Amino acid sequence: MTKDEFTTWALANGWQMIDGMPSLTKPAAPHPAIVRLVLKVTVASLEIKKPAGKWEKVASQSYAKIEPSPETGIPDGLGLATIAGLTLLMQDNKDRQVFARMTGNKG
Repeated sequence: MTKDEFTTWALANGWQMIDGMPSLTKPAAPHPAIVRLVLKVTVASLEIKKPAGKWEKVASQSYAKIEPSPETGIPDGLGLATIAGLTLLMQDNKDRQVFARMTGNKG
């Protein structure tokens, strides 16, 4: 995957741009971000915000080693499908965005 392909996938799957990075938020509090993708020129990193407010890098991989899963479409290589609760958080964020479009509310 390229940086642009990864960004397009993320935005289509519940991630939203916050501070220039694809990010996920808590369902009950849609700001600030609690998970983000840091997409640099050659590498993508997954970071999760700790309760103290610091970002912790939990995975990093070059784009050449990130490929969409044939079964789920979720990119393999950063642990997106294996980190506990992350798939549910992505789905919650995606559902909130779809509902907001249906009702005309931003959320």
